[in-house]
Amino acid sequence: MTRYEKQRNFLKSNFNEFKNIKTDKMKGIPQPDSIKSYDSQSKIVVLPRVSEETVTNSNIYKCIGNRRSTRLYAEKSMNLDELSYLLWSTQGITETNKAGLTLRTVPCSGATHSFETYLFIMNVDGIQKGIYRYLPVEHKLLFMFELDEIDNKIDEITLDQPFVPNFAKKAAVLFAWSTTPYRSEWKFDITAHKKILIDVGHVCQNLYLASESIKAGACAIGIYDQKMIDTLLGLDGDEEFIIYLAAVGKKKE
Repeated sequence: MTRYEKQRNFLKSNFNEFKNIKTDKMKGIPQPDSIKSYDSQSKIVVLPRVSEETVTNSNIYKCIGNRRSTRLYAEKSMNLDELSYLLWSTQGITETNKAGLTLRTVPCSGATHSFETYLFIMNVDGIQKGIYRYLPVEHKLLFMFELDEIDNKIDEITLDQPFVPNFAKKAAVLFAWSTTPYRSEWKFDITAHKKILIDVGHVCQNLYLASESIKAGACAIGIYDQKMIDTLLGLDGDEEFIIYLAAVGKKKE
């Protein structure tokens, strides 16, 4: 049992320990950027304005009750309105407060928002296959690069899935969320890491429910090749790294 002790302690609230720590915020160290920068000359995809008209099932009771991890997808594309809605549902900015903190569609400890959303787009109408990053302030997509044999690469990244092998490559989109831990560490020091894991759970559950509301299905993926996907996306694996994946596709009738 002792080999579990360290990880079990990580799951507990360590607020009393935190009270005795002087965080970087308390030390007057400048807050890190909450949004990752990008080259203004990059190729940008303007996303449609999010509208409730995209939703086909607005009954939240039914969406919660019908939510399942979906690993079998229809051979049918998603449209750009649907992708726009899913991105807004998971990281969309709804308000910026007087302190300059972004308030989003998901809760986040101290509004630190340590996540970036990367997309492996395989089957979305009007969108070139490839790798993209979501720009939440502008509600746009940054095209990063094409990826040869993107489906095979997803197979390599997602390793051996225990229930339905190779399902992720058959989705319309693979979401890949990274974390930049220092955005949270600056404010919460050693207590940040538990908060980050809690917060990414909020993000993924919103994806599940939003997918359900547009007759799509999502499946979270926690088994993946860390080094491979970090290297592919140009992340250093320390200051920023992938923390969670989720495949999304239209449901079979």
